[in-house]
Amino acid sequence: MDIKQESLKKHYEWNGKIEVVSRCEIKDKKDLSLAYTPGVAEACLVIEKDINKSYELTRRNNLVAVVTDGSAVLGLGDIGPEAGMPVMEGKCALFKEFADVDAFPICIRSKDVDELVRTIYLISGSFGGINLEDISAPRCFEVERRLKEICDIPVFHDDQHGTAIVVAAALINALKVVKKDVGRVRVVINGAGSAGCAIAKHLINIGVEDIIMVDRFGIINREDEGLNSAHREMAALTNKGCMSGSLADALRGADVFVGVSAPGVVSADMVRSMARDAIVFPMANPTPEIMPDEALAAGARIVGTGRSDFPNQINNVLAFPGIFRGALDCRASCINEEMKAATSFALASLIPDAELSEDNIIVSALDKRVAGTVAGAVIKAARESGAARI
Repeated sequence: MDIKQESLKKHYEWNGKIEVVSRCEIKDKKDLSLAYTPGVAEACLVIEKDINKSYELTRRNNLVAVVTDGSAVLGLGDIGPEAGMPVMEGKCALFKEFADVDAFPICIRSKDVDELVRTIYLISGSFGGINLEDISAPRCFEVERRLKEICDIPVFHDDQHGTAIVVAAALINALKVVKKDVGRVRVVINGAGSAGCAIAKHLINIGVEDIIMVDRFGIINREDEGLNSAHREMAALTNKGCMSGSLADALRGADVFVGVSAPGVVSADMVRSMARDAIVFPMANPTPEIMPDEALAAGARIVGTGRSDFPNQINNVLAFPGIFRGALDCRASCINEEMKAATSFALASLIPDAELSEDNIIVSALDKRVAGTVAGAVIKAARESGAARI
């Protein structure tokens, strides 16, 4: 039985990966009166006078909504909200397991941006944070942007920012191994969807100055009049030399490759054309842009993928549980750029410089230190940047 068959069997056995567990005992009439009517009315009246008391008198202080429309689920595409539910449940289980954050899946039957924004906003008062998940680009950018404007709780699209944060952490340590400066390397990002755009912005935020973005039509160039709004924004931030051409052209002489695109699009010859001690992060799942052994044989010094069966797994679970743990604990109003950068550097710091190597640039997702370290860094950055409310 392969992992897919075994997983399907387990899903039938589990009949759902999460459940609601009561935090109060109801064994007699007094318990019932305290937890429900008439006693519960007092908590309601306190919250009526001060809505912030909802964080103290309900579970809102530790509850995150994991929201999807089912339009970009894993590598499966637009499979619908119900079909996306197993992934959302899995995400909720990871929140609980890694950071003791209670999370609940919300799968919405609409791909209309206005409906998504309105629906999520209307339920936001029940939660301490919103984790957007598997919403296709470019709609995901607009959904997140608008929700951030109207919600008073953190809104975080993990496909964008979680990926970007962990890529940055891996790159920080990889650059130490190859002894290159973050401000002097050229980074090529193949894939200009939600993850690719967020990675580019975040790498700029941590000091990368030279980024070339490539989509299936070639290098994104500000002189191209056919760009959509998201790509126009990226063109203004990247490719300062107005390079044009293909992925092969972009990789010639590049120090770093980051792939969030499609299987097999990078050849050994492309890797050979890169700069000495090249760093290659082919993260298409389950089949990367180039297999690690092929990239290494072609001259790459360091390779990281999204897979757990190769060294240097770049995995979002390193970021989102601890980020929300920290944001909830300081009652942050948002998750800002300072908090994201702090997370990348905190993750990188978990491997001491003396222990860094080509096969050890990013900590394991199962390392018990991760969530606490990230949460602490997030709280510090939130307080320093003014996002924390307690």
